[in-house]
Amino acid sequence: MDVIEFFELSAGKWFSQRTVHNLNSGELQAGKSDLNIEILTSGDAAVVKLCQEHSIDPASTGLKGVRITWEGIPDRNQAKQIGSTILAVLPNPDNPSVGKVFQDKGNTRYVMGDDVLTLITESDTLHAEERLWYLMPNLRLRTSVVKQANGTEQASFCSEIRMGGSAKNEN
Repeated sequence: MDVIEFFELSAGKWFSQRTVHNLNSGELQAGKSDLNIEILTSGDAAVVKLCQEHSIDPASTGLKGVRITWEGIPDRNQAKQIGSTILAVLPNPDNPSVGKVFQDKGNTRYVMGDDVLTLITESDTLHAEERLWYLMPNLRLRTSVVKQANGTEQASFCSEIRMGGSAKNEN
C-alpha cells in the first residue's frame, strides 16, 4: 500500500477513542471523538490555497488533498472541541514511500512502511511521531509519542472504528 492508498482507505466517518499518558506526571486522559475524513482533488479550492501558502504546485505529481473534521471530548473533564484541517499529501517522486504532509499549522514528514504510516513533526519546541495502521479496513489504530522542549513527554493510543462511508467500499 502506498501513502495515497492509505489516505484513500481512511475516507469516511470514524468513532475514535484515545488514551493519553503524560510520561512525566503519570496523568492519564481518556477521550472520544467523531472524525470525518474526506479525500479532495488537487484542484479543490482549499487544497490549492494550502499549496499556494507553502509554494507548492497543486499540479504536482501524486499530490492528494485530505479534509479532516472532528467533534469530541478530549477528556471527561473538558469541554467539547470542534475543528477541521486540510492536508496536502505530497509523495517524493523518486521514492514515494517518503514525502511530506503540508497543513496550515506546519509540515510533517511521512514514511510509509509495508502497511504502517509514520508521521514525523519537528520544530524548535516539539518532536512528535505518530504511527497509523489498519487491523481491518474498518478498524484503524494510532500511537504517538510527543516530546516538547520543556521536557514534557506524552504517549497516546487510539482506536478508530469506521461508522460509515469508505472510498473503496461505500461511496
